[in-house]
Amino acid sequence: MEVSTARSSLTKKHIEQFIKIVGEEFILVDDESLLHYGHDETERLSFPPEVVIRPLTAQQISEIMIICNNDKIPVTPRGAGTGLSGGALPHLGGVLISTDRLNAILSIDERNLQVTTEPGVITEVLQNAVKEKGLFYPPDPSSRGSCFIGGNIAENSGGPKAVKYGVVRDYVLNLELVLPTGEIIWTGANVLKNSTGYNLTQLVVGSEGTLGIVTKIVLRLIPFPKYDLLMLAPFNSLEKAGEAVSAIFRAGFTPSALELVEIDALKIVSRMVDSSAVPVTDEMEAHLIVEVDGNDTAVLMNDMEAIGELLSQYGAGDLFFADDAQQKAELWKLRRRVAEAVKMDGYTIEEDTVVPRAELPALIRGVKKLGEEQGFHAVCYGHAGDGNLHIRIKKEGTPNSYGDESMMASLRSLFELTQRLGGTISGEHGVGLIQKTYMDIVTNEVNLNLMRGIKRTFDPNNILNAGKIFDARS
Repeated sequence: MEVSTARSSLTKKHIEQFIKIVGEEFILVDDESLLHYGHDETERLSFPPEVVIRPLTAQQISEIMIICNNDKIPVTPRGAGTGLSGGALPHLGGVLISTDRLNAILSIDERNLQVTTEPGVITEVLQNAVKEKGLFYPPDPSSRGSCFIGGNIAENSGGPKAVKYGVVRDYVLNLELVLPTGEIIWTGANVLKNSTGYNLTQLVVGSEGTLGIVTKIVLRLIPFPKYDLLMLAPFNSLEKAGEAVSAIFRAGFTPSALELVEIDALKIVSRMVDSSAVPVTDEMEAHLIVEVDGNDTAVLMNDMEAIGELLSQYGAGDLFFADDAQQKAELWKLRRRVAEAVKMDGYTIEEDTVVPRAELPALIRGVKKLGEEQGFHAVCYGHAGDGNLHIRIKKEGTPNSYGDESMMASLRSLFELTQRLGGTISGEHGVGLIQKTYMDIVTNEVNLNLMRGIKRTFDPNNILNAGKIFDARS
């Protein structure tokens, strides 16, 4: 595990000031805590902060930020630590602010279909709470059982339901935000339409904790669909599975989820969870998971039958329909635990490429070819319905891409391929610390300078999650 030794200008006096703000029990300086908060799910990296602070209110965060801004102390905001791009790694030392105590769902407005929540609420907990009211918050990253809604805001998360319902930014109406200089603002209004000046709300969504610390979130909701059907389709050709994805949409269907898992990843996760729910044979190369949802079962059955007939034209094998909620849950458990399983199996480097969905076969083919040429093994899975392919890489003796020249050269080749196919380097995991070196592939200096200018406006002393997305310039 790579460990940083970066240190800031933090002093004992600063610690005493922080204790006065939040109380001594919510200031952590012991080695075990610092190591815990010094890593997330990004490769095998560790960057311990100098102090962890667990505030309870926006006002407490404001007071902390004023001190840090005045004395130019680096601050890293952190949610649940499930990120995959190093966005919550305190690589400059300094202060880490954990939002885990800001964990209340403040109100569910059934009349206006809105929920107001703090950022430390686990995504699945929020989904279940609104579901009890017959309401639906669709974004559902694979880590929804552990990730925080605030982290989802920071990364503009998606998940399987994004193909039909969109990503996090499509549901955020308003945010309470503590600026790096300590001011507390609301970014917008709790309304469905808002053309009142620049859209600060959408600027903050996906900004990876570099512009401010979100302390309250207002989300729009929709009615929960009454029914869903789930189908598993095996393919002997990974490319044919990718081609079938585009064909489904060209035929006029919009599944509520359309996931691809290649066979190597499926074998690994099946072993980890000891599941035989999905049949696996040597000639198979991939499975598609297809879900449709809505309020009319007859329409859903007709759609699923038509999709099944279409898949057969692309070489799908025997289709498996989940008969009940238990079978559906078993299939989704396998899909959602793929990332965890393959990481435990040594695939520690994960990339989050996204291309126009019709280019998915070319991307998969290119990934496999690059692996053969450059000496790594890759497994592919992800949200095929929106062209978002997660690529997990294993290379003997190379647990991290960060700081490894050979692997960084391989990833540059991968991202250049992605760009040539009309795609970009991240669909939902963000740029963070480890992807920033590849930003030149998909954006130019004019764009980057605009981003740097926005960053300077929000954070003139460059203290909040500095060195993420891009390096600052004077």
